Amino acid sequence: MNLGLDGRRAAVAAASGGLGLGLATARALISEGAQVAICGRDRDRLAAAAGRLGPAAHPIIADVGTPEGATAFVQEAQGVLGGVDVLVTNAGGPPAGGFADTPLEDYAPALDLNLLSVVAMCKAAVPPMRERGWGRVVAITSISVRQPIPALILSSTARAGATGFLKSLALEVAGDGVTVNSVLPGSHATERLRSLRGDDWDTVADEVPAGRIGDPDDFGAFVAFLCSRQARHLTGGAIPVDGGEYAGLL
Repeated sequence: MNLGLDGRRAAVAAASGGLGLGLATARALISEGAQVAICGRDRDRLAAAAGRLGPAAHPIIADVGTPEGATAFVQEAQGVLGGVDVLVTNAGGPPAGGFADTPLEDYAPALDLNLLSVVAMCKAAVPPMRERGWGRVVAITSISVRQPIPALILSSTARAGATGFLKSLALEVAGDGVTVNSVLPGSHATERLRSLRGDDWDTVADEVPAGRIGDPDDFGAFVAFLCSRQARHLTGGAIPVDGGEYAGLL
């Protein structure tokens, strides 16, 4: 299937991790002919990621963990690429913890990381998309938006807020040719999963109805489809990609 992304310009945040969903998404978009700006905080890791992706990848040093850094990434991507048609928001997760052991002062950085950074990137990228009459926004969040994960109260709180923002944005810009969706990953073979669950991934896989941990490249391919011309009537969605981990009906 030709996704109609050849020549499109994409900005994919937090895409320098070797096992990351951001890097896999950038790879999928590049395979469809897009030029992709990627960002990360570590210059060496970012350069290595860009080297793996090839000449269609444009590395930008940026920290999207703050609204200011998130805005700067999109603005620099617009300058490097000549505009941004596709925005994929993404960031690492805040520290683990539950209600009793998470102090109040930890909430503000978590909101910066997983909520306000999303708002900031959209503020920078979406107005030009509306003017051009075409754009795609896909946010990588977490299955915890639908089904909170024990001891991840900061992530669940911030990402749920981002989901509400994205739905509101989708309704506002739907008539301008801009779609806005979020993708809710479950357990995937990423550095984040290793940091939370260690190296015993067989045990994690046993908890997934599909019987396996998600492949980041499969995830990236799904995000690329959401950015396609064929997905132009799909907007406002919060879509689990989790091998059946989410147990609810809606």
